[in-house]
Amino acid sequence: MAPNEVLKSIFAASLLMLSCVEKPAVNHPDDVRAIEEMSAARADAFNRGDAISIAAYFTEDGVLMAPGMPVATGRNAVEAYYQQIFSQYETVLESYYEEVQVSGDLAFGRGVAEVTLIPLNGEGELLSTSKYINILQRQEDGTWLTSHDIWNENQ
Repeated sequence: MAPNEVLKSIFAASLLMLSCVEKPAVNHPDDVRAIEEMSAARADAFNRGDAISIAAYFTEDGVLMAPGMPVATGRNAVEAYYQQIFSQYETVLESYYEEVQVSGDLAFGRGVAEVTLIPLNGEGELLSTSKYINILQRQEDGTWLTSHDIWNENQ
């Protein structure tokens, strides 16, 4: 076979192999719905004052970047962060994603949140509105967990 014919054969085989490679799903409605449901369940856990359940929605090495606080890494650190809030306040959270983007096994959600903290000692309540980004990873079982959570206040 002539060198040009060999190159043409290699090129054709390469194109055939590339066409068989599965492309990652982008914004599949089932993924977007699963991510939104996970976020709603996390918000429900916040409203119940359940730090353990919140931490369970993070990957083992999940990163929490709260305003004015050191980075909390890992489920135990995430749980401790929320537990210190729940030990001082009754909490009310309203949050939702304004945008969810999925590409393969990674996704992000951009949202807004309004948090009311009602001190257990009876002092006046605190209100905070913020914007946030969550980065999410699909797990082997197909569920989605938060790998990174960062937010900042609007005021």
